[in-house]
Amino acid sequence: MSEVASQASNTQAYTQSTSIQLSELTDQDYSRWDAFVNQAAGGTFFHLSGWKRVVERTFGYKTYFLFTEQAGEITGVLPLGHIKSLLFGNTLISMPFCVYGGILAANKEAEAALRQRAVELAESLQVDALELKNQSATASGWPVKELYVTFRKEISADPEENLKAIPRKQRAMVRKGIKAGLKSEFISGTDRFFQIYSESVRNLGTPVMPAKYFHNLKEVFGDACDVLMITHEGQDIASVLSFYFKDEVLPYYGGSIPLARNLKGNDFMYWELMRQCGERGIRIFDYGRSKVDAGSYSFKKNWGFVPEPLHYEYYLVKSATVPEINPNNPKYELFIKAWKKLPLSVANTLGPLLARSLG
Repeated sequence: MSEVASQASNTQAYTQSTSIQLSELTDQDYSRWDAFVNQAAGGTFFHLSGWKRVVERTFGYKTYFLFTEQAGEITGVLPLGHIKSLLFGNTLISMPFCVYGGILAANKEAEAALRQRAVELAESLQVDALELKNQSATASGWPVKELYVTFRKEISADPEENLKAIPRKQRAMVRKGIKAGLKSEFISGTDRFFQIYSESVRNLGTPVMPAKYFHNLKEVFGDACDVLMITHEGQDIASVLSFYFKDEVLPYYGGSIPLARNLKGNDFMYWELMRQCGERGIRIFDYGRSKVDAGSYSFKKNWGFVPEPLHYEYYLVKSATVPEINPNNPKYELFIKAWKKLPLSVANTLGPLLARSLG
């Protein structure tokens, strides 16, 4: 073979090995997908393949878990879910019911391919908008909604160090919970958690997710999802369902009954989770997303956490403006006030019908 022919052959082989193949996740690729997410620098719990099963099993929504391959290796992933609701619009989201998401790619070519395919999909579905829930800013030039922040902080294996790191006033709240004789236990299943959580969100004027959603989270994610219950004299008063990813804990769904307020049940609950996780080798406590200046925003700042902006970006298809599906929207004010007054049995019946569309 001539030198020119050899160079041409090598060039062709290189081009083929680095060309991008874009596919949609199948059962055979779950382990490969998760291996990529776990090793990628920007990977999050919300990029994991398990969300496909949770969303489809619980709500019946169509999902599109897109991934790129180069030279036989996955180089990028983008999990998407399509929510269409008369009340809350028609959106393609990465990822519904998650606070982080967006494109996770090893190189710019994979990122561009996934972004282009998401745009094509949004156009073909004729959604109002495509929403990518990025932790970091991108160079897409798409409109960004600067409504949410997240709170993340490194914790120690030493409980005393963690306690001292909490500002004095908040530390006093934790100590009051300890003195009140509150107890903590990790429990199996999600039924006891749901009893506490459903009452808590009703009191906030928020529709509750269906009980089977929490069951499916535990079933799909296994040991990467657990429930901490706080009791007082044998009575359940507060509970939190958490996710685990790499060396991080993410307390994701938490709630309490009114009795917990005077007992400082919420303060004790998050302290217990932090204390036990630190002792188990967890190094990042992710307090999660809050709306700027909301009550949860102030609560988390009081623990010494610094807010970090989230960069949710949108590709607008049928909508002329960025969607505003959040409690800060004035048009939901009367609904929230009315929901708080519903009997719990009614709220737990109607809530899942509405919550499934909030994304």
